Amino acid sequence: MSDKTQPAGRVRLLIVEDHKQLAENLFEYLGEQRYELDYAADGLTALHLLAHNAYDVIILDIMLPGVDGLSICQRVRQDLNSNVPIIMLTARDSIDDKTLGFHSGADDYLVKPFHMRELELRIQALCRRRHSDSNRLSAGQVHYDPGTLKASIDGAGEVLLSGYGATIFETLMRHYPRFVSYQTLSESLWGNADGDPNTLRTHVYSLRKVLKTGLGRELIRTLHGRGYCLTDE
Repeated sequence: MSDKTQPAGRVRLLIVEDHKQLAENLFEYLGEQRYELDYAADGLTALHLLAHNAYDVIILDIMLPGVDGLSICQRVRQDLNSNVPIIMLTARDSIDDKTLGFHSGADDYLVKPFHMRELELRIQALCRRRHSDSNRLSAGQVHYDPGTLKASIDGAGEVLLSGYGATIFETLMRHYPRFVSYQTLSESLWGNADGDPNTLRTHVYSLRKVLKTGLGRELIRTLHGRGYCLTDE
C-alpha cells in the first residue's frame, strides 16, 4: 500500500494493544486531545485496518496474539510499502530489544510503563517530522528540500542553492531518472519554452560548480541535443 491521502484535520492514530486496561487508558487520554482513534487488539485485525485505512501514526505493542508487533512492522514497511510512523510499546528495555525494533522498521520505542504525556509528545514529534519530510525530494542518495533550498547527499553534507540554480535542480529532481528537455527547463525558469539556450547552459554550468564545491559532485549529466538529467552516481 502506498500511503493514502486523507483530508486535513485531526491526526488519525491506530492503537494496536491487547492489554485492555492500557488500551482503554490510551483511548481516554488521546480521545480527549485532537486525535481520531482506531483500535486493534491483535495483529490480524491491525493488518486488515492498515490495508484499508490511512493513519498518521501507529502505536504498536510488540507482544500480540496472532501476529506479533515486529512482524506487523516489517509487513507495513515491505508488503504495504508504507512509511507511516510507528511507535513501538513494550516492557522490554534492553538495547538488543530496541535494536530489533528499530531494525524491523519502527521510528520510536517507548518502554512500559510510560506517561501519557510523553507518548503524546512523541506522536507530535513524528507528525512534525513527517510533514517536514513530505515535501522532500529524493533521487537515490541525493535529496532536495524545496522549502529550505538545501541539496544534500547521504554522507556528504548539504549545500544551499539559490536563484535559477535552485529551480533547475528542483526540476531535475522531480523528473529523475528521466531527462529534462531544454524546453521544459526553459518553462520552469521563464514561463515559456523559447528561452535562450546559451543562458540556460550558463545557469547549469553555475549550478554544477555550486554542487561540486558543496557536495563534491556535479550531479548533472548533459544529453547533447536533448537536455539534462540528474545522476546520483
